[in-house]
Amino acid sequence: MSHTDTDTSVLIAGAGPVGMTTALALHARDVPVEIVEAESEDRNRSGSRAIYVHGATLRTLERVHPGLGTDLVEEGIVWPTRRTLYHGKEVFSRTYDSPGGSGDIPHFTSIPQVTTEAYLLDALDAAGIEIHWECAVKTVQSGPDGVRVETSDGREWETPYLVGADGGGSTVRNEIGVDFEGDQSKNHFIIADVHEVENKPLPIERVFHYSNPDVDGRNTLLVPFTGGWRLDIQCFEDDDPDELVKDENMSRFVRKVMGEEYDDRFEWVSTYQFKQVRAEHFIDEHRRVLLAGEAAHLLAPFGARGMNSGVADADEAASAIAVAYHAQTDAVAQDEVELFAARREKAADYNIGAAGQALEYLQGDDPVTVLRKEAAASLADYFEPAGEWLDDAPYGPHGKPPIVSTGNY
Repeated sequence: MSHTDTDTSVLIAGAGPVGMTTALALHARDVPVEIVEAESEDRNRSGSRAIYVHGATLRTLERVHPGLGTDLVEEGIVWPTRRTLYHGKEVFSRTYDSPGGSGDIPHFTSIPQVTTEAYLLDALDAAGIEIHWECAVKTVQSGPDGVRVETSDGREWETPYLVGADGGGSTVRNEIGVDFEGDQSKNHFIIADVHEVENKPLPIERVFHYSNPDVDGRNTLLVPFTGGWRLDIQCFEDDDPDELVKDENMSRFVRKVMGEEYDDRFEWVSTYQFKQVRAEHFIDEHRRVLLAGEAAHLLAPFGARGMNSGVADADEAASAIAVAYHAQTDAVAQDEVELFAARREKAADYNIGAAGQALEYLQGDDPVTVLRKEAAASLADYFEPAGEWLDDAPYGPHGKPPIVSTGNY
């Protein structure tokens, strides 16, 4: 027989980076909070995944739990050099004397997501925030006065607010009747983690290669992170990704891009078709359920907009809930939640457009874009801005989205 938890804690669905950040941000604002997570405590979190942690994200984490942002900086690395090649020819290279900028929080750090999550878990433990493992959301019923949630372990929860941070297949989103809207890339991408060769390490630099002749003309991206490398390969539309990720093919790719010493050091390999979608609404009709992270939007990875935008969602959701939680009137509470939705939906639209622009630039066959890339490559030896444009363009525009206070995402 089920029982009902009737305390006033805000409930978070999902113990990924976004859910855990939401919980810490609520705790920092003196709002009681608990997390329910579908997986077990010993869950397998393979793969480096979101390795680029933006400075705005680090500052948010430092603010909601002092020491967390600086811990990630100390654990991660800041690569000093960015380099770009075009059909085998170097067209841009720049090394920064102080690549991280000044102060305790640099512009970014490069660190595996599993490490970020380990530090978040430690922060939750230090804050006394409970995670209920193997406790998947099954049903959600929201109303004017709160939310009733049923979980897979037979419990029923009554909470004033629910944050759905339960990923792209979000049960919370589905339960409140909100659909995803958007499309996905036509071709696939391969992402592999490769362990560093300690006695013969590669230079610590980010390298993008347009039409890399060593991998039959596919675009490649090589990025260092603590303990290894991320290798991204953009497949052609007619490639069979299942064939390309076989060990013999991945060994060849790694050997050609990174050198003979690395061909047996790849570990995690995954293929994706990147979706560019967002929830049609980030809140329910009663302004009691809020969506954040991949439950709210799925983005192509260009510009590292996934986890970073999710952390911005988390912080703004916590801010809105904190005001609403202590509000004297329902009208004030609803206004705060609606403002969260307006801001983060607008930010998601910006991020989808920016990532989509980068995706089209990389894989599109627009004649003007093709000619611009060829012209820039031919001028790069004599005109540095041409090479810098080739270096910047795969990651989308760098401007800030409108009506957003938590950084570029």
